[in-house]
Formats: sequence, structure tokens, C-alpha cells
Amino acid sequence: MDIQLTILGTMFALIATIGLILIRVAPAYAMMTGALIGGVIGGATLVETVGLMIGGAEGMVGVVLRVLAAGILAGVLIESGAAKTIAESILYKLGETKALLAVAGATMVLTGVGVFIGVAVLTVAPIALSIAKRANLSKMAVLLAISGGGKAGNIISPNPNTIAAAEAFQVPLTSVMFVGVVPALFGMGATYILAKKIRNVGAPVDDTEISSEVKGDSPSLAKALTAPGVAIALLLLQPLFGIHVDPLFALPIGGIVGALIMGKGKHLNAYITSGLEKMAGVAILLLGTGTLAGIIAHSALIEAILNGIDALSLPAYFLAPIAGITMSAATGSTAAATAVAGNVFAPTILELGIHALAGAAMVHAGATVLDHMPHGTFFHITRASVGMAMKERFKLLPYETLVGLVIVIVSTLIFGVFGFLFFS
Repeated sequence: MDIQLTILGTMFALIATIGLILIRVAPAYAMMTGALIGGVIGGATLVETVGLMIGGAEGMVGVVLRVLAAGILAGVLIESGAAKTIAESILYKLGETKALLAVAGATMVLTGVGVFIGVAVLTVAPIALSIAKRANLSKMAVLLAISGGGKAGNIISPNPNTIAAAEAFQVPLTSVMFVGVVPALFGMGATYILAKKIRNVGAPVDDTEISSEVKGDSPSLAKALTAPGVAIALLLLQPLFGIHVDPLFALPIGGIVGALIMGKGKHLNAYITSGLEKMAGVAILLLGTGTLAGIIAHSALIEAILNGIDALSLPAYFLAPIAGITMSAATGSTAAATAVAGNVFAPTILELGIHALAGAAMVHAGATVLDHMPHGTFFHITRASVGMAMKERFKLLPYETLVGLVIVIVSTLIFGVFGFLFFS
């Protein structure tokens, strides 16, 4: 559909979306409503606006299918106790002396192996609070370690955001995961340094907030790692041997094999059902983001951002991280930000001569910068996980933003400034 909407319409779409999410309207509906308002105000008829929204949502179908398939792996990891085993192994082996590093590392690894970031936070938080109490750490320091570790793990994971980046730029999922490793390690380092600085800032952990509940038996660490290990091994067949195994198959196979090796095959159907339930919300959110992406893709916003980059004499590759950052501010979600930024800006980024994998890496990294904003679910999940007061949670936002900025700056240096070394 050859329509160009005004920047004013796009801004109204984003403002309406954020406003509706802040008053607790379901994010998918908020984005659909924002898209509808933006299209009409931007100069399209109601019929044209609906057409743009549907076109945008259709562009998300591939991502949605892969995200639903990833639910099998996530369900096995969470419901079998594998995620808990992985988290506890890291936390207890590093112990109190390196408590903050252990908390950040556990969240990073858990997210990195395919546990959805919100679930990873809720899995790590109870154990982290227990260690924090013994190590005399504040809740702010612990939550920053959890949040920063989650951000770092998210850009090296087979999670919805990484799938969205790979799909938008048409590059292998494992490649997007691999190019996030160095920025993720720098993000981890920044998280640890910042968390240590605020180790005594804010409210301490109270005895009543420590859970001693243990549910069922958990597998050994070796068995717990089999599900993500098999999934990643299958995905690596393409870059190593040229054998393409789509995430649509690799992630479920990893989950199924992992369940069988852990001796929990009889529970597999329950794990699959649980995983589907967990990913259904993400899939619906991505369809909602698709409607918003359809509006933004046909607006003058892309041209305005490009003009701004030219006016400031910035290199063309700055479009990629800027796209990720602005969309994370608009959506408050890494997955939604990557999906919108990828679908809207990928064609322009590629036209500017930026390599597809470099573009995916920088957009993906940019999506971590402001994904913790209060109109997103991550803000509220993390706050609830440690029982933090709202005022204190707001004080943590600048520190989380710094972690995201470190990740995107490192990614931009590697794949933008020095990108010619990798892709020439």
C-alpha cells in the first residue's frame, strides 16, 4: 500500500500506546489502538489504516511461529526444574563473596539458554534474596544484578527478541546469538561494577522476604543443560556444516530430548502446554507490535531520522542502534522493540549498505537500552520479584539504562565503527 503517514500521526500512535499501557491496558490492545489512532491522524482513511495494520501483523507471522515453537524448550526448562538447577548451581558455587556476580551470571545464563527473561527473573530472585541477606546487600544492588544479567543474557539467547532480529534481517539465529556475546560480557561487567557501587544503597532484604519453599526434585546440572545444549547444537549445524535446521524445529527438539534425558518424558505434554501458555502472551504481543510496525513503516519518521543523522554528520550505521533504542522507549519491551525496529528499519538499513548481521546486532543491542521503562512488563516483574517499593524501583532506572548503553555502544563499535573488519 503506497501511503506515507505524517510524523504527527506516528507520534500520536506512540504516545497513545504508551499512555494506554501506563493505565494498564493490555499491551497488544494498546498497540493496536495506538496504530489505529496514528493511521487516522497521519492522513490515512480508516480502511487504509486497517490495511496497514493487517499488513504489519502479517509480517510477524514467521516470528510468532518460531516463538510458539520456543515455548516447548522454555516449558521443559521451567517445569522440569532444569532452570532452577542451573540458577542454583551458579549462585551457590560462587557464594556470598561474589554474590552480585553470581546473581548477574545466573540470570544471564538462564536467559541465555532460552528461559524467557521474566521467568528467569522470578526463578533467580528468591535464591538471590537469600544470598543477599547473608552478604548484607541492598535490594537495589540485587535487582540491578538480576536486571543487567537478564539484559546481557537476552541478546545471546534463542528468545523471542533474538528470533525477531534474525527473522527481520534474514540471518541465522545462531549468528545473531553469537554476535551478542562480546556486548553481553561488557554489559555483565558494567552490571557488576554498578551493582557493587550501590550495594549499601536502599532498603535491605528483610527476613520475611526470604522463601524457603522447595518444590519437587530437580535434575542434575548435566541433565538440566541437555535441552538447551541439543537446541543450540542443532542451530549450529548451519554455520558449521551448512545444514539448515530452522529454530521452528531445533528449539522444540531440544526441549523434547532434554525432557527424555532428564527422565521426565511422562510429563512432556504438561511441559509443552505450560510452555505454550507462557509464549502465547508473547505471540499476541508480537501481533500487536506488528500493527504498530505497519503504521511506522509507512510514516515519514524513517526519513526524519535519516535527515537527523545527516544533519548531525553521523555515519549511516547509527540508524540501527537508534532504531532499537527509540522502539524500546516506545514499547518498554526487548521483544517488541526488536520486532518493530527490525520490520520497520531493516530494509532501509540494508539499503544503506550495512551488512544484515551487523544491522541485526546493533538493532538488537539498542532494544536493551530502555526495555525497563515503567510502561513495560519487565519493570513490574522485576519490582515484584524482590518486593521493592515503587519509588525505589524508579531510582534504579538510570543504572539499568547505563547497562543497556554499554551493550549498545560496544555493539556499535564492533559492528558499526569496525564493521568493515568483519564484513569486508
